[in-house]
Amino acid sequence: MTTPFPFPLDAIDRVIVTAEQMASIESRQFEAGMPVSALMEKAASRTAARLMAILDRDFPQPHPHIGVLAGPGHNGGDALVIARELHVRGFPVSVYRPLGDKAKSLTSQQAQYVRHLGVPFVESVESLQTCDLFLDGLFGFGQTRPIEGNLAEVVRWINQQPQPLASIDIPSGLHTDTGEVLGTAVKATYTFCLGLWKLGFFRDSALDIIGDAELVEVDLPLTDVLAELGETPSWQRITRQTALAALPLPRKRATHKYKQGHLLLVCGSRQYSGAAILAGLGARASGVGMLSMAVPETVKPLVHAQLPEALVLGCPETEGGAIDRFPESFEIDRYDAIACGPGLTLQAEAVVRTVLHTTSPLILDADGLNLLSRLSEWREGQPRDELTLAKPLILTPHGREFRRLFPNLEEATPVLAARTAAAESQAIVVMKGARVAIAYPGGFVNVNPDSTPALARGGTGDVLTGLMGGLVATAAAEGVSIEPLVSAAVWWHAHAGRQAAEERSELGVDALTLTQYLNC
Repeated sequence: MTTPFPFPLDAIDRVIVTAEQMASIESRQFEAGMPVSALMEKAASRTAARLMAILDRDFPQPHPHIGVLAGPGHNGGDALVIARELHVRGFPVSVYRPLGDKAKSLTSQQAQYVRHLGVPFVESVESLQTCDLFLDGLFGFGQTRPIEGNLAEVVRWINQQPQPLASIDIPSGLHTDTGEVLGTAVKATYTFCLGLWKLGFFRDSALDIIGDAELVEVDLPLTDVLAELGETPSWQRITRQTALAALPLPRKRATHKYKQGHLLLVCGSRQYSGAAILAGLGARASGVGMLSMAVPETVKPLVHAQLPEALVLGCPETEGGAIDRFPESFEIDRYDAIACGPGLTLQAEAVVRTVLHTTSPLILDADGLNLLSRLSEWREGQPRDELTLAKPLILTPHGREFRRLFPNLEEATPVLAARTAAAESQAIVVMKGARVAIAYPGGFVNVNPDSTPALARGGTGDVLTGLMGGLVATAAAEGVSIEPLVSAAVWWHAHAGRQAAEERSELGVDALTLTQYLNC
């Protein structure tokens, strides 16, 4: 039985917030009587514990020397508390405060006490050159002004050094909501995100700046989070728990293949016969009860050889080897779900027009999307129920395909772009990238936080189409919610990629190999 949708919030680590939302949640605590200093102590002490675990793992004895960059705000106060905790546990620490004269009162108090303990304060960032690791506490969440002047020089000098760097909450210079670099930004090796995940962490271009990120929980009251964000927060991370809970497991003991879904894959061409096979292998891994595949007649023997269990419909083809049309005996309503696009080529417009007539769930990918973007009905903004009766319509574009589908849509991040596109098209939009965003028409967005660069290979998207199609067909046949299975497919696909990369390296994961790890 799949989980309800939208996903109810049962774990704080799923939530993604903007800077404004995070500030409001913190304000609720302070208004209720939580001292700012108490929250600072808790956040910094827990961050210090995580940092010391990394230091113990990565640095041999004696303790490494830590260079602390403390800014004027409460992020700088956090850095000073961490400096204190490291110092009292025997770590050599040096502190640099480039804006010490502009510090907030609480941050100045923390600096005063750290000085009292005998921690040295240096007058230039270059004095930290012999340190083994830098701790970035220059600026925290909510920064909007670019880093300029002397501070920009400090950041550039830090980034030129070979030592690892850990950032508190968010790397200084990174916009909390958009993940954009504000002039310049500290490039972190580790980032300890405090309290709740920030939206900017899920922009592809920010990933190399953030480094390895982990959430440091600070016991934010769930009631305060829900009061600000609602019972089902709009942005949530996919976790292993939510993905596995959505899968159609365990099966009922008395089930049979027709109750486990019938998927039609419309895919392949003479030029891209491999795309059809990869999509079919992805569908096989989903456990779907029945798999039918519509391919060009000349491709049929190749598909049969690799997928003997599939029912293969050989279709009339164009001179270029694309599907020209479906066979006369084709019945579109026989299937619990249809996935269309991998390897079609742009010669297959007729079959895309045909599948739009389905009332079943419809997934469009690859040339299915490119052909959709060319249809006058799409370009002219024809109402959703006039374009297709598919329930739901699922679009799975990468960046270029997205821009063809939504050429006038401009948003700061893929997460926001996917959400707007889903609202405009009344479709589920699976925005592919290093961090896949799955946006639903009601405004809810799931983000998959854990993937691997190993999936940047031709054919891996075809595998996802088949896998997702199989899961959606199974859910439709069982009469359960389809939406959680879309997010679960994205997570499963990325999980298989990570497993394959761990065993074979990021260079050793081709699309065919990926299909073998879907069964792990």
